[in-house]
Amino acid sequence: MDKTAIIFGSTTGMTEDIAKKIASQLNISKENVYEVANITPEIISPYDVLLLGSSTWGSGELQDDWYDGVEVLKKSDLNGKKISFFGTGDSYSYSDTFCDALGLIYREIESSGATFIGQVDASDYTFDESVSVIDGKFVGLALDETNETNKTGERISRWIKSLVI
Repeated sequence: MDKTAIIFGSTTGMTEDIAKKIASQLNISKENVYEVANITPEIISPYDVLLLGSSTWGSGELQDDWYDGVEVLKKSDLNGKKISFFGTGDSYSYSDTFCDALGLIYREIESSGATFIGQVDASDYTFDESVSVIDGKFVGLALDETNETNKTGERISRWIKSLVI
């Protein structure tokens, strides 16, 4: 397996919990799991794979720490790295911005030279719109821990199998 880092931003702990579940299933040690507020280009450099996690806030906004995190990513050499995304949102109350944070981060780094992996078919979800959906697929794993917790385990497992890292 390629050297993998999990980088997340979490305000209430929900996305952090998901990051820990993913780390456990991929056997990634806690030393390779970072809060986005603590990353630097030097931390990112040795990794081949980055799994980036964010919750979506308000009407489709990034988790607060990701605003600076995106700038760190843009200053980092991402060329040749594999990147995927995971995140949480509320598909009922915010049906028109469900998990937008994933797409917002993606758009900021899409021309970085990285290879994006782990897209997820959006047809298994109930929502109206998301900037994270491109050609019928989320750019990564979208989770609704508010309304669809019963689907989280299976969604994580399927996504991990698709990563091929």
